[in-house]
Amino acid sequence: MQTPSTTHSLDALAVVLTQPEHIGLQRLALSEPGDADIVVDVHWSGISSGTEKLLWTGKMPTFPGMGYPLVPGYESVGTIRSAGSASGRHRGEQVFVPGSKCFGPVRGLFGGAAQTVVVPGSRVVPIGDLAEQGVLLALAATAFHAAVGHSQPDLIIGHGVLGRLLARLAVVAGSPPPVVWETNPGRHAGAAGYSVIHPDQDSRRDYRSIYDVSGDNSILDMLVPRLARGGEIVLAGFYTQPLSFAFAPAFMREMRLRIAAEFNDSDLLAVRDLAQSGRLSLDGLITHRHDATEADSAYRTAFGDAKCLKMILDWRACS
Repeated sequence: MQTPSTTHSLDALAVVLTQPEHIGLQRLALSEPGDADIVVDVHWSGISSGTEKLLWTGKMPTFPGMGYPLVPGYESVGTIRSAGSASGRHRGEQVFVPGSKCFGPVRGLFGGAAQTVVVPGSRVVPIGDLAEQGVLLALAATAFHAAVGHSQPDLIIGHGVLGRLLARLAVVAGSPPPVVWETNPGRHAGAAGYSVIHPDQDSRRDYRSIYDVSGDNSILDMLVPRLARGGEIVLAGFYTQPLSFAFAPAFMREMRLRIAAEFNDSDLLAVRDLAQSGRLSLDGLITHRHDATEADSAYRTAFGDAKCLKMILDWRACS
């Protein structure tokens, strides 16, 4: 690591979810960094209204490492305070951090919502001057991963941040502008180069590629009749309950069903480059900001206020 004069004691304030709907800041000891690690002082961290909401409500399906207490967050941006000799990074870089596991007995699920984190240098992505918009790279990479190498969406279900990024990326790719369904009138604004309508306003039944980001496990029977023959439905949201659909309508259309997995490093780099070049706009997606000291209020707003597209926590004033 760099000289001791460039590092602080290895503890930090972090958002800790002790049990469903019980959240607050705690000062936690951090793991000692090794030669391949970096120490990042976080400036902003995003709150995911999908995955983190499941942790908040206690509805996250069981998987290895699941449990409370935990530090959530996989959308953090900060400055490298110190860098190990084998980390491949250097002090002062602005980076995106997709989470960490540096809190000892407190689980990091996903471990990015903290004042400071210790993480392997290979895990972070330099972001240049994207600043707070860098927290959106995880969602942009999720949208990119869902469509790259496949047909771009011509119908998207949901005009939250992920739906908007899917639509923007389709426009960037030069595809015909998609239609977006949104039942909440308050979320119809903000379309750039595509249209947003209520499902009841749409009579089309010839969509080739429908991307659902709603997370609604009951939606398939609504979508299947809207497909052209041989069309595809892509499940790009996260679903906590089993999904089912009537077989006969799907059979008659020879429907294909695809599940989009999580993003990878190449997806992050691709959307970082698109954002830095100005081809992909991240404007208008961060709608709410709270100081990290107001974490409990911020999480409740992020999950309970339909006007909130993306909430970020500002860690810069913490001490």
